[in-house]
Amino acid sequence: MTELTKPEENNQGGLSKALQSPMQRRAFFRYAGGTAAAAALLLTACNDDDEITPMPPMEGVDLGSGDIGILNYAYALEQLEAAFYTEVVSKSAGALSADEMKVMMDIKAHEVAHREFFKAALGSKAIGGLEVDFSKINFSDKNSILTTAMTFEDLGVAAYNGAGQLFTDSGNGLTYLLLAGKIVSVEARHAAAIHDLMSNNARKLGEELIDMNGLDRAFMPDKVLAAAGPYIKTKINFSNLPTK
Repeated sequence: MTELTKPEENNQGGLSKALQSPMQRRAFFRYAGGTAAAAALLLTACNDDDEITPMPPMEGVDLGSGDIGILNYAYALEQLEAAFYTEVVSKSAGALSADEMKVMMDIKAHEVAHREFFKAALGSKAIGGLEVDFSKINFSDKNSILTTAMTFEDLGVAAYNGAGQLFTDSGNGLTYLLLAGKIVSVEARHAAAIHDLMSNNARKLGEELIDMNGLDRAFMPDKVLAAAGPYIKTKINFSNLPTK
């Protein structure tokens, strides 16, 4: 497996160069998820208006504003997905075949890597852990598991597609956009795998999610968080996110 060269700890360009070079997906996330120094580089020179204003615990969490707010938004979604697949792997062995469980274990590993990367990258600016609510999911029923997985994966792809345009147009924003592009491609692979399982490997392309121009859906944060809301107990304040 190709080794990822560690960027210099005091050089923002090192991380940008690493993100722009070809690498194996698993190598990147293994490195990114476990390297706090690299994560710190990702947030060097953030603008003051990206600071998160603390809120009382009962008010839930404030995602913040600017690029930091968008990164926290992605972090919230990755927390939800990682929690779901952790539950699936823990509780659903009797409902899924060995091959299906292998897919779930692979997706879990990716989502946990995404979650830990954002947590490390955001550092002190990261929102806290979200409390999830999976009470309406039957983890002993294959259809319930796959339907929820398909919902989360399709929503995740649309969320990253919509969020990309909200990053600033230069500097760190371009680095974040590149990172989001690498993650959304993994989420799309997950969505395709789940659609295959739902259709008994009929290799459907999810045509209902693609428009007449061959483009996938792009959802803004308000629509995404409304759809994810039934699975998240923690109140999320996203009112300060950019809306361009």
